[in-house]
Amino acid sequence: KMTQRLQEHCPPAIQKCSSSSCSSPPNAARRLYRNLSGKFRLGNSDETENKEQLRKANAVKRHQEIALFEAVEQQDLDLVETLLKNFSVEELDLNTPNSEGLLPLDISILTNNVPMAKLLLQSGAKESPHFVSPEARAVHLVALVKEAELRVSELAAQVKGVEPTDEGADTDRERQLKAWEWRLRLYKRMQTGYTHASPPDPPSCVRLSVSSSSSLKVNFQEPLCLNAAIITKYRVVWSSFPSFSPLLGEIVVEDTTLLQCDITGLRAGVHYYVQVFAYNMKGWSEPQMSVPSCATPSGWRDVDARVPRVNGLSETLLQILGQIKELHQHCVCHDQCKGPPNIRKHSVSKSLRHLFQPTSKFVKSLKRGLYLACVFYKDDSVVVTAEEQLPVMEVDDSYSSLTQDFLWFTKVTYLWEDIQWLQQCASSTHPSCSCTLQTRLKILQALTQLQALLGTQDLGQVYFEPLRDKHGNTVLVLLRDLGGCSDLDTQRWCKLIKLQLQRKSTSCAEEPTALDTLLITLHEKLAYHKRSRKVLSPGLYLGYMKLSSSVEQIRVLVPQKIPNVFCHVKIRDNSHVSREEWQWLQSVRSLDDTQDVYAEEQNAAHRLLLEIRSAANELLGRINIPNNQAQDFRIYVSDVLEFGEGVSFLLLLPPYEEVCTPPGQNNFSPRSGFFTLPLQIFELVHFGAYYPTFISQYCRASATLDLESLISQQALREAFSESELLTARQRHQKIQDLLQHMDEVWREARWMVEVLQFARYKQQRVGVNLGSIIDFSKENIVEKTPSTSSQPDYLPSPAPSPAPSPIDSPVPSPDNHLSDDEGSLEVFLTPDSDYSSSPRELDLL
Repeated sequence: KMTQRLQEHCPPAIQKCSSSSCSSPPNAARRLYRNLSGKFRLGNSDETENKEQLRKANAVKRHQEIALFEAVEQQDLDLVETLLKNFSVEELDLNTPNSEGLLPLDISILTNNVPMAKLLLQSGAKESPHFVSPEARAVHLVALVKEAELRVSELAAQVKGVEPTDEGADTDRERQLKAWEWRLRLYKRMQTGYTHASPPDPPSCVRLSVSSSSSLKVNFQEPLCLNAAIITKYRVVWSSFPSFSPLLGEIVVEDTTLLQCDITGLRAGVHYYVQVFAYNMKGWSEPQMSVPSCATPSGWRDVDARVPRVNGLSETLLQILGQIKELHQHCVCHDQCKGPPNIRKHSVSKSLRHLFQPTSKFVKSLKRGLYLACVFYKDDSVVVTAEEQLPVMEVDDSYSSLTQDFLWFTKVTYLWEDIQWLQQCASSTHPSCSCTLQTRLKILQALTQLQALLGTQDLGQVYFEPLRDKHGNTVLVLLRDLGGCSDLDTQRWCKLIKLQLQRKSTSCAEEPTALDTLLITLHEKLAYHKRSRKVLSPGLYLGYMKLSSSVEQIRVLVPQKIPNVFCHVKIRDNSHVSREEWQWLQSVRSLDDTQDVYAEEQNAAHRLLLEIRSAANELLGRINIPNNQAQDFRIYVSDVLEFGEGVSFLLLLPPYEEVCTPPGQNNFSPRSGFFTLPLQIFELVHFGAYYPTFISQYCRASATLDLESLISQQALREAFSESELLTARQRHQKIQDLLQHMDEVWREARWMVEVLQFARYKQQRVGVNLGSIIDFSKENIVEKTPSTSSQPDYLPSPAPSPAPSPIDSPVPSPDNHLSDDEGSLEVFLTPDSDYSSSPRELDLL
């Protein structure tokens, strides 16, 4: 009988519970609470203590289930939270019914203990499977109450009829009577809670959106009225008919903390209707239709059949890399690099000792020349030499210009394993080769020496611009984060603050060198290195494209905290743009076109209109654009830019004459938290964050072919006989063909080139005027200060580096040679031009 089962499973703690109230936890719960720490101290005592602690832990484990039920019945939220924190669901048997057929979640729901129920639901608790219907739950509660009443009456009669001499038996029966009286009150409270409960109201704010060409996303919220019993799950159903007959499928959402679900495996082009139900112990609510009531799985690419930009390009680059290797199959430098692998490993491991020997080739102070500095960091420490200096290697003491070599050097940082091979290829040329080839050979030699001295091939990534000083020094900075790497744990480490203080005491404050500048601003450079590799969370973003041009280079405005994308604001979490949304956005011509969509909530584009308005107002406030200028801005509607997995961008463009402006001609200035990157460096950083495999293959091919082109040109100049000339011409032509093929691949991947081409063309309609989306006569753009917490993605602009040179921190000068031919303001960019190429030298887009 149930009475017998209850007696068998009833712990002594229940028998000791007072008849009036049980505010304190029962003994089993107390013992568990008291012995929790013992479970985690087993490894810190001697063998005897370990055995004792193990015995106590086993005893605790035996009472875990009992203790959890008692804590829930006593409404001890702190104890329940402690149990759930220290034990798993399996250890607590959280979803195993007790002898009365109840689960902890059932008790908390029936007593209407909302905090307890939510805590249990977050931990994965479920309702008892015995209650297949609300009626079954009611019948079970009636049986529990009757059983408890019968047991109380029996024990009361026994206590009343006991002889006064038998004190032990009398005490035991009184304890049992008090425990059953308390349990009877609990069951009646549960029965009352069930009787007065009602089914829940329908869920609120049910939003339906297209998440791909074969799936829909449903988001919803709790019912507006929460007077009913606690909701434990939701049900999402869908059909291709508004009558929902027949149903095509359903999903039960048991995680009440994440009120959304994805409906997958749908057919493109088919209308699907969606409803959502809420459930509590009294049953299901009435259905709530989604807004819009139906949606069609589709994608914006369906409009013009576009294919992803990077699709198939990696395979093409692999073919180019294979052809490059074929050119070196019979080359002397190729044979020299094919030594046994163990010889190379031996040289690397042997070179570890050189870092701490006084004969190392690291320099302590800079003279006039070109240098490489390696910054290996972990938290607030950096790798230093035996003299506690940053590893700095001299490259050249008589270089002329670095403008043609810096972009190439940036690409070289993607092929560390091939540095020695590239060096040997360049070393085979004549000593009187071109200055560019000599500089690149010296860079490769310095990199090879750094790899040997530091004992690692991977030297990190280059900082986006070289550091220069008034003494004629230039330092190229390599940065690598060793936070999750143990390869260089044996190296000498030094706290960054200590290194800076040491340098400050020895440097000249009036004329700081580039190395002094590096140490002073090292925190800034480490922050840039970390942030440049971060990727945005999935979602659809509104980005703002702004460039500035000078004679030397074109630079892109980016946020400091995430410098691998444009300045941006998140539109929504769903990155997908459906065909209906895209067609509507492309069709907007005036503000009147958006009024109908704004008034019609069932329109597929209604939600997108509201989201774009909100995001545009926020973005314009961040970049400090006044209303009278914002109305002339445009939304780029030729393409949805897709970055990596789940990140998409709509672009906000300024007027065509302000897309790329010379310095001093900006009609506004952005707030702090932004800076500019050289255009081609920005592209490498961007692709490195979102397409690391593709950019690695491209940089390997580009850096190798650039060097091969210089070598083949030198071979043509050195050719003496006709046979040598013919061979050199054939090889040079092959390399030029590969370069052209690679440039075509890179041009196809560079989405920014296409955007600039359309953004600067005056006669062509390339976007939707922002004044057609937002009525600026009614809207006021809220200007946000950089210190507000609503801008977590932006930091104050850093102070300028000491004594920057015009090349180090380029200040753009007026670009007087941009043509305005046939109504177009043209931007000049080559697929792979030099780091500081003049717009005059760049291809017309």
